[in-house]
Amino acid sequence: MKNIDTTGWKALTIASPRRRAIPIMTHPGIELCGATVRQAVTDGKTHARAILALDARYPADACTVIMDLTVEAEAFGARIVFPEHEVPSVIEPPVHDPAGIDALPVPGIDAARIPQYLEANRTVARAIGDKPLLAGCIGPFSLAGRLFGMSELMMALFTAPDAVCRLLEKCTQFIETYCRALRDTGAQGVIMAEPAAGLISNDDCLRYATPYIRRIVESVQDDRFLIILHNCGDTGHCTEAMVGTGAAGYHFGNQADMVAALDACPGEALVMGNLDPVGIFKGASPEEVYRATRDLLEATRRYPNYVISSGCDVPPAVPAANIEAFYRAVTDYNATLTF
Repeated sequence: MKNIDTTGWKALTIASPRRRAIPIMTHPGIELCGATVRQAVTDGKTHARAILALDARYPADACTVIMDLTVEAEAFGARIVFPEHEVPSVIEPPVHDPAGIDALPVPGIDAARIPQYLEANRTVARAIGDKPLLAGCIGPFSLAGRLFGMSELMMALFTAPDAVCRLLEKCTQFIETYCRALRDTGAQGVIMAEPAAGLISNDDCLRYATPYIRRIVESVQDDRFLIILHNCGDTGHCTEAMVGTGAAGYHFGNQADMVAALDACPGEALVMGNLDPVGIFKGASPEEVYRATRDLLEATRRYPNYVISSGCDVPPAVPAANIEAFYRAVTDYNATLTF
């Protein structure tokens, strides 16, 4: 991958009338390669082949990787189950009480499957041309939920908030190191998934999510590496906390009102989303996908910083005709613009 000035790329995205399209989409590439999800999430070469196969087939404006929210948790010692055709999930967190939090070591980037994800990003970065590669990672609060148990974490916000903060410190330390390693692979940015922050109030986000993400942003975001914060749990109630992180972009799930999200975000930030990955991309007809895409593009026409995307990672078994309908709608919309 060649060096790309991501600050300039972001500015060009906002300045151009042309609407960029960057769905979070890797699973169709896995299927194009004849591989399984399990193979892709455990082997960096397979993962890279899937990304490159998808890039060769469809005209996205950036490449993205699988949104796997177990990679970092496994590095910390969480037990993971690996279905053949679905994303992995945590079945046993490594800590259960404040004492376990204090004893939990922060892993290195050679732990568990981290090297496979670094290899996937490195391989793709070397192979693609002049478009950005957006890596993926989990956010600190969501990682804490996978290390402690989500229900337990929510209770601990009231019963042991200091212990939660100590766990968040360890999560932040690791994610910062991981993002630096992702930047070193040649990736131009990372989509940081923080869905669990959507389960708490804006005030709690400002205490337990925003400052930790902001620390990572201030440490690793620069002219050649941007952070896009994804929170598919935000229905509009914690957008203020998202914006407080200082990330270069914000990615919203399909529960959010996209126009309201754009109004709440700064005009110099990329704002992305939010076609339903299951209800639209997977479950609708091609005609419905086309119409939903055009409707969203029309609704957001007056926002130059908008990038159309899926609301989250597109799942396995999405019909190719639906993906083609999405890109056809974007192409047809762009053809109506004056350049």
